[in-house]
Order: sequence, then structure tokens, then C-alpha cells
Amino acid sequence: MADRPLRVLLDGTPLLGSRTGIGRYTAALSEELASLSEVDLRAVAFTLRGWRKLRHVLPHGVQARGMPVSARLLRATWLHTQLPPVELFAGPTDVVHGTNFVLPGRLRAAGVLTIHDLAFIDAPQELAHSDRTLPELVRRGARRANVICTPTEAVADAVAEKLDVDRSKIIATPLGVNPAWFTARPPDDGVRAKLRLPEKYLLFAGAAGPRKGLDWLAAAHAAAPDLPPLVFAGPGPFPRLPRSGQTGYLSDVDLRTVVAGAAALVLPSRDEGFGLPVLEAMASDVPVVCTDIPALREVAGDCATLVPYDDVDGLAEALRQAVTDPHGLATSTARRTHAASFTWHNTALRTLDAYRQATEA
Repeated sequence: MADRPLRVLLDGTPLLGSRTGIGRYTAALSEELASLSEVDLRAVAFTLRGWRKLRHVLPHGVQARGMPVSARLLRATWLHTQLPPVELFAGPTDVVHGTNFVLPGRLRAAGVLTIHDLAFIDAPQELAHSDRTLPELVRRGARRANVICTPTEAVADAVAEKLDVDRSKIIATPLGVNPAWFTARPPDDGVRAKLRLPEKYLLFAGAAGPRKGLDWLAAAHAAAPDLPPLVFAGPGPFPRLPRSGQTGYLSDVDLRTVVAGAAALVLPSRDEGFGLPVLEAMASDVPVVCTDIPALREVAGDCATLVPYDDVDGLAEALRQAVTDPHGLATSTARRTHAASFTWHNTALRTLDAYRQATEA
């Protein structure tokens, strides 16, 4: 194997459809891995419909493999056995990388599994009915995997404890910030009109969900009528509140513009694996207010205001301070320097370390 690139088969299913956090992670990781001479990258999609679209969303030179197959049926089977092995319809490979919580069944290949967070363990009642088997599927995948990747050391520690796996087989592979964020500019009048953006606004960027703390954010915003309007950017449904607006899902270009124009970004999550909007806002020189939880504490460093979860008055005051004194906590240089220390190239190199460790296990 030393005289040839490592053959890696990536689960590219998150690349299909509108991309939220895991889709963006998979896209950026595949781009960087494809540029490494040490890796021969291929990708497979587990879906009955639309699997042929995978070839159109992969980086140049990355081959799409697979066949139409029901993801639900595969998950039900992989819950109990390694059959069918992914090599059966994707060909021989050295490493299989499950990018989205699920490790495919495999025959001879080493297995690497990315676990982004443990919300499915901490709040299983919030899972969709179609994901009711996810906790057990991830537990089995974690045991079968040669190496587990997590976005933060905080998640790595939680995975070792809650899924009862050896901490030495978990590697943190922090996410990166696309360089385009550092040159993002606020919206012009045309974009403001198109997206119905107020002149000044607070921003939540991301997908809606029970763990995102939106009820807490709504209460804090209602308690402070002096705050600017609140804008939700991402796939909903979001709460409909007085003095709020929704943009819906945004293209990467529009998202950067909306973030760059915000008076402050707020991420009030009860649980996060990484919190990429925090760094993207910092790269755009936008003040950040987020929850004081381990992963966000790790990612934000000393460049964001951290608030204990569910502290309504504390969140309202932190937002007020961010708006009135945007450089009170961190200078533009400090924010951008911190964000620049997270690169997708480093994510790929750390992931390559995981692949190598997996093949040597």
C-alpha cells in the first residue's frame, strides 16, 4: 500500500439535495482529499432515487460508485450484520468512511466513522420516526469502526464516555472556514430587497431544530425591545415572532452576504458538535454570542460571548452588548486570526491520519 495512494470510499449521500452542516462538511472534505496525492478518492450514495446525481456534485477526478438502493433498507440490515458489504456495489477499497453517523457494512476495508454530535443519545425523543434506530446503529458502528472522527475534542470525550469506546481510537478533525468568508461584504440594496432584510438585524444561521435553543432566543429577544429585528437564515420551520424575518435556505454566496451584514450572530444551541457559523461570522468580522457548552467553548475561544443555556436575561444583555459595542470582546484582527486557524486543508490532513491509523489497526 506504501507505493500507491490509499483507496478511500466516502459516503457522499450528504452531498445530494440542499446542504446543511454535514453536507458542507462532506463537500469541503472531499474537495481537500481529492487534492492530496496520498488519496485515491471515490464516493458512493445510498439512495433509491437520485443516486446518479452524485457524479455531478463531486470534485473533479473523484469517481461516483454505487447503484440504486434504499438507505432505510440498508440501515435496517446493517443494524444486525455487515451484509451487504459496501464493496459489493462500490468495488474494492482500503478505507470506508461513513461521513454521516452511519458506518456501512464492509468486507475487508478498514472503517472510519464521523460522529458529529451526540444529540441522538441525549435527546432520542426528538428524533424523527425514520431515525428511531439511529442510536443503536451509531453504537454498533462505533464499536465496529477502526477509527472515529469527531469535530471537536469535546465530542470525542463524550463519544468515548457515552458510547463506551476506547478514547485512543477517536481523532478530532476540526472543521474549516472557506477563505471566501474573509472577504464577505454586507448586502447591497438589491439583496436587502430580495431577502427582505432590515437595515440592522441579529442573525441566526443554520437549520431549525429542537436543540437549537430557538425558544430561548425568542424569549430573550422579546424581553429586549431595544434589540434590532431577528433574522433566521436556513431551512425551517422557524418560530414566527414579532420583529423577525426568515430568508429560507440560502446559497453559499447569499449566506456569506447575510452573515456579513448582521449586527451580531447568535447560536443559542443546547447541544452542538462544532458550530461552524461561529467561525464564519468571526471571519466576516461579526460579533458572536453563543451558548456556554463544551464544543462552542472550544471552537469560539475567547472571541465570542458565552451565555449559560436558558439564561434569558443573560442572552438579552449579551446581544445588547454585541450590538452597542461590537469590538468590546475581540478586535477585528483577533476574530479573523482565530477563524483563520481553522482550515479545511487541516481537516483533510487530520482525516488522512485517521485513515492511516485505521488501516494499521
